[in-house]
Amino acid sequence: MISKTLEKALNDQITHEFYSEYLYLAMASYCDSIDLGGFANWFISQAEEEHQHAMKLFKYVQDREGHVELGAIEKPEHNYNDITDLFEKVLQHEQKVTQSINDIYEMAVKEKDYPTQVELEWFIKEQVEEEKQVSDILKQLKWVKDNPALLFMLDQKLGERTPGSLPAAE
Repeated sequence: MISKTLEKALNDQITHEFYSEYLYLAMASYCDSIDLGGFANWFISQAEEEHQHAMKLFKYVQDREGHVELGAIEKPEHNYNDITDLFEKVLQHEQKVTQSINDIYEMAVKEKDYPTQVELEWFIKEQVEEEKQVSDILKQLKWVKDNPALLFMLDQKLGERTPGSLPAAE
């Protein structure tokens, strides 16, 4: 059985993961509106991955005889200066998610809740991958600058991402 403190923290994280899904769908819409369909595709795949993360935590709370309480999801930002600005916001968002997961892990350590520590280790590793992937795209965008041909090539590359190419939420 999970403590009420950890149950609340995990419920909050479930809401954060669903917010991430919602945010990335809004970002996909922005990309589509500026004719970057490959970027839009990348964000749709990312949104699906965030949904998987939320459901992984949802099931974990239930498996530990906890009660899942879903929180309200706020309206995501939808205006950006350009695609680089958008990815800077994505990196900031992922860093906040990482900090939230780390805080819950620290709470699990203090409570000596070993199953939650083990469960969160997957998320900690996932966040390293998330931040690296976004950071790499951001670096590529800065290299591209105002070169439409290079932006087109990057858009095409990101358009190759499919939900099936995502790492499975074990």
